[in-house]
Parts: sequence; C-alpha cells; structure tokens
Amino acid sequence: MLPWGYKSVMSAQMFEGKDHAAIYQKHRFPPPQELLNIIFSYLEEKKGKPYDLVVDVGCGSGQSTQVLVPYFARVLGTDISEAQIQQAKQTPSPSQVSYCVCPAEALPVEDGSVDLLTAFTAAHWFDIPPFMRELERVLKPGGCVSLSSYTPKMRIHYGHCSEELTEIFREIQAVLNKYAHEKLHVLLSEYQEIFDLMPFPDKKRIIFQGSEISFTVAGLMGFLQSFSMFQTFKNAQPEAAEALLQQTQSRFLETMKVSSLETPLAITLEYICVLACKTPKEKVTS
Repeated sequence: MLPWGYKSVMSAQMFEGKDHAAIYQKHRFPPPQELLNIIFSYLEEKKGKPYDLVVDVGCGSGQSTQVLVPYFARVLGTDISEAQIQQAKQTPSPSQVSYCVCPAEALPVEDGSVDLLTAFTAAHWFDIPPFMRELERVLKPGGCVSLSSYTPKMRIHYGHCSEELTEIFREIQAVLNKYAHEKLHVLLSEYQEIFDLMPFPDKKRIIFQGSEISFTVAGLMGFLQSFSMFQTFKNAQPEAAEALLQQTQSRFLETMKVSSLETPLAITLEYICVLACKTPKEKVTS
C-alpha cells in the first residue's frame, strides 16, 4: 500500500533497470562541498539548529544521502526506483539512515516534520505541482528545501587539449539529445519553472560554477552511460549506442595521445540550486 493516499505514478521513471542502477551507483558522484556549503548556510540563516530530520528525495543509489549524515539525527532517502534503493541499501550506513521506495509526490513522513528536504539531480523528474503541495505538507515552519542539479554545461580538462575534448563531449550530447525525456526541459531552463512554482515567498535561485571533479577516461565513459538519454538510446538501438560509446572513447584517447583508459582527467560543471524556506506561523498574541 502506497502512503498518503497516493493513487498513480507521477514522477518520470527513467532509472528503473538493475543494470542502470548499478552504473549509476558506480559512476555518479555526490554533491560538491561548495553546494553543501550554500545549502547549510541558508538552513542556518533561516532555521538554525537543532536539525532532526532531512529527506533526500530522488536519492538514487544514495550518494547524495550519505553526505547529509553528519548534520542530522535522522536521514531518509527516497526514490521511486526499487533498483536504485536496493543499490543504496548495499552501501554501509550509520543507524540514523534509512531508505524507502516511494514517489516524490507522496512521502512517508508526518505533516510538518522535516527540517530540510533536498533533491540532487532529481527534481526535474518530479510532477512539480503535486510535489510542491507535498513540500508544504511535510516541512516544519521555518523548514527549508534545496532543489539542485548540475546542468549540461560541462567542460573537460586535460593538458592542452581541454577545448577539443569538451567539443567532442558536446557533440555526443547533441546526438543523445534526440533521446532526451521531455521533462529535461525543466533542467535546460535552469530550474526557472521550479523556482516560479515554489509556494514559499522566501526563495532564491543560485547558479554557479563548481570546482574540478577528478575522473579517468573509463570513469567518464561510465558517467556518460549513466545518463537517462544514453540508456534510452541503448534500449532503442543497442548496437548503435555501443558503437557511439566506443567511438567516443577512441576519440578521447587519440586526442589525449594516450592508450590507457585509466588516464586521469577532470571535469567542471555548472550547478543550479533553488532554495526556499517555509514561512513560520506568526505567533498568536492576545
């Protein structure tokens, strides 16, 4: 039985397969420290401690949930994909962490119980109007929400061929864009729709450039395979998807003038973050 009267699937289900969940767990990375600093600075300003319950919605295989552990007495990660939650549960976690399969629009928590609700690289998949109603229900007065993601604006860094590698990656993105889910328009608009529909007047949207993330060539190819649009392409045309992957890998190695897939490189990403605070109820005075 699904919680809170949930009747139909609302969120887009793009990360359901076990193989995709395994790739996601291996090659996706946690939110960067500079994003966490922005979130917790906002939370400290708006609400302050104590921090009891955080809910990480669309948590995938748990990378974004684990980074919240040091700050909260209770940490709940939720995702609509059972395969993703199974991956998350396989990672050793402290006792205050739990995971649950459920829709973003129907969370298994009490009214007014959540200090912070987060969604990292996930909110664009939600059915946004009912999710906003759920936000109003679950947040404590003074509780905060952070909906964030990196955008497709990605740069590759390696020696003197960074621009060439970045252009190769953009070409691959252009091919995969033909297989993009319609909900990705929310991401491409840099969460403007999410910001506009946020029901709390105390809100802001931040766009910033993240610091470098270390990869290998093999790791970058794995990251590429974790994209929903690559998986859609692979399901439709498995041989063509594999050929594209091998071609991309070869182009990277040739451009870098190396032979090892373990050759290190780095990427930088642009991030967006929508922050909001649920207005505390004014005290009634006699």
